[in-house]
Amino acid sequence: MSRSTTEAAQVPRKSEIPPEGSGRSPASGANDRLIEDLPILLIGLAEDLRVTLWNRSAAELLGIPAERVLGRPFADVRLGEDGGRLRCGLEECRRRGGSLRLEEIPCRRPDGKEGLLGLTIHRLDGRGETETAFLVAGADVTERKRLERELNQALKLRSLGQLASGIAHEINTPTQFVGDNVRFLQDAFNELLGLLRVQEEVIAELCAVSGSQAPPRLAVARTRADLDYLRREVPAAVRQTLEGVERIARIVRAMKDFAHPGRREKEASDLNRIIDTTVTVARNEWKYVSEVETDFDPALPSVVCDAAEIGQVILNLLINAAHAIEDRLRREPAAAKGRIRIETRAAGDRVRIRIADDGSGIPPDVRARIFEPFFTTKEVGRGTGQGLALCHAAIVERHGGGISFDTEVGRGTTFTIELPIGKAGEDP
Repeated sequence: MSRSTTEAAQVPRKSEIPPEGSGRSPASGANDRLIEDLPILLIGLAEDLRVTLWNRSAAELLGIPAERVLGRPFADVRLGEDGGRLRCGLEECRRRGGSLRLEEIPCRRPDGKEGLLGLTIHRLDGRGETETAFLVAGADVTERKRLERELNQALKLRSLGQLASGIAHEINTPTQFVGDNVRFLQDAFNELLGLLRVQEEVIAELCAVSGSQAPPRLAVARTRADLDYLRREVPAAVRQTLEGVERIARIVRAMKDFAHPGRREKEASDLNRIIDTTVTVARNEWKYVSEVETDFDPALPSVVCDAAEIGQVILNLLINAAHAIEDRLRREPAAAKGRIRIETRAAGDRVRIRIADDGSGIPPDVRARIFEPFFTTKEVGRGTGQGLALCHAAIVERHGGGISFDTEVGRGTTFTIELPIGKAGEDP
């Protein structure tokens, strides 16, 4: 690197702090223009943490023009809900020198939406009141973090799919022979019942011919065995066992369909089956607080879509519905279980999915923000603020559809998804 290039990249260590509200940049010359036009946020601070530099990218990312902050104490600058982390980082950098990296600093962007900044604090040599002692450099990392989270989620789903395939293979075999053996016992018991009926008829005929009674020990054995009870209860127990085996098999099939790491491409898919599979997989999320009703259009056409991604959307909305009902039940402990209703309908060249719950509803002051990344009204550890944002991105951006909601506080929420049917071989 040439000497001139090196000098141009350095931040000036001495600069006059302009009068408050003057709007005059503290830098001058070629270096000033370079710093001002760099596509990264640059903030300079004096030793007493007064702002000495605020370039164009800082003004655009933070929505605060330079004339409002130059010469002012940095403590007066509102950077968002987590500005305290940056101030603590400055104090730490003051103590130990060098550089300090800060990840995911929340900020409010000029468009009013929440964003994330990735910042690095550099300790410089400036010590005077007008010299730059700290340089904060950074950029908006909102989109990068969103993509990282989506990639991590995709990798988790892939791992889950590989695990599910192995588990399904291991469970299928014992499930099949358990079911076969129970059916054998069912048939064998029916044959034994037939044999008992014939024996009883023969004994009754012999007693009638001889004019005698059946041996007392036979009556004792019949009483001890309680044949009437066995005739009534054994078939019911066998039937319930077969239903349980079939439920296990259905769950295994659902796991394979939901999480199998197959091709992530759009292809003609059965939405009714995707939803039914997802409801089965998510049973543990909703079974304690609600019942799930489905009303599927039997004539629903296939939809060209990414089946795994649509399944994830349905899963997120189903879990949100269960959580909303759980919130209502906490406030109304005496209330009965809630209800989640899912229906599908054809609507011209589109299909419509509605997921309705009778949960707590969405408060008016947050309705405009529910599809924003990182926004959540749930307590820490219960929500990431990514579920509905990912749903919106999947339906609107990647499938050309629409997602909307109707809600009433205390009565519940209905999410409506519309997807274009599309044609095989084209991207809807």
